[in-house]
Amino acid sequence: MSDANWVELGDLNDLRGQALRVVEIGKRKYALSFKDGKFGLIDNSCNHVGGPLGEGRLDGEYVVCPWHHWKFHRCTGEGEPGFEADKVPGFTLKEEGGKLFVDLNSGTKRNRKPHEPHPLSRKIERGDGPVRIVGISTTAMDERNPRYSTSDALLETGLEHAKAGGFETRYIRLSALKFRNCEGYYSKAARACTWPCSITLMDSKDQLDQVYDAFVHWADIILVATPIRWGAASALYYKMVERMNCIQNQVTIADRVMLRNKVASFIITGGQDNVQGVAGQMLGFFAEIGCAFPQFPYVAHTRGWDAEDMDENVRQVKHSEELREGVRALVDRSVAMAQVLLGSDASSAKVSRGGRKASPL
Repeated sequence: MSDANWVELGDLNDLRGQALRVVEIGKRKYALSFKDGKFGLIDNSCNHVGGPLGEGRLDGEYVVCPWHHWKFHRCTGEGEPGFEADKVPGFTLKEEGGKLFVDLNSGTKRNRKPHEPHPLSRKIERGDGPVRIVGISTTAMDERNPRYSTSDALLETGLEHAKAGGFETRYIRLSALKFRNCEGYYSKAARACTWPCSITLMDSKDQLDQVYDAFVHWADIILVATPIRWGAASALYYKMVERMNCIQNQVTIADRVMLRNKVASFIITGGQDNVQGVAGQMLGFFAEIGCAFPQFPYVAHTRGWDAEDMDENVRQVKHSEELREGVRALVDRSVAMAQVLLGSDASSAKVSRGGRKASPL
């Protein structure tokens, strides 16, 4: 080992006043902790995606990264039990003359333990086969006691029509999935919003991976059905699209367009009006993550503000062959657009940054 290189960190009394902080020496940052009368110093950069450890919190003897909650021993830099081989550099400290010093030459070696890649991180490739349609039901309901849903009924009509035409289909009911709300990792730092989603990586029980897999890796057409709730799409729709932020952020952060040659279309029903407002949000969001649309990209039904009679609304949808024919035609238009996109590979893998989100001027 080379000779020691002791550098002063500051006054002991001042440094004891905070359990965890970031300290800088030159251009390098460290995470300094104080607990039970003992200081610890480790490198500030987390092994995962470089989160600032000194801005996190202490959990016993471990520093918890504020981005994705990886843990490292506050003195040795070793990972938490079971992940000891995942290490960040730890440094030797000494107290002398009322000051705290670090030996910069004492740093242990960083070691990133290989982690099995998440299945969603695989290369995005469309295999051979017919056009593939995923239907997404965003209706909130008790799955153990299901009720009739006008938007779901029309979605099922569309998927049945696609299947009869020889196309592959999947049906995903958000109400049947257990998935967490978006927890704002992008708000911590842009790079903290990862692909796959940070929550998906951390929580093996989070079931939104089924939606991610369908949207990114499988489907050519995304057919979303929603009721109108107080003039807006359903709460489950918004819960889903907030988690889809990780797909949009790949465009912003990594200049990587993840949805290519994808078509989105919509089914919107409700007892109150505001079809255009609901459709506008859906069109805006799915356009922003890279989707294209067929001509006339949605089918909708509502009886308006002064006809708040759900019994009659349900009756009309149940018995309307015109609505079902409209959904079948929407599926046909979506398939035609998907075939054009797949045949020409018209979607770009990258996008010009000028005028785009986070584009520097």
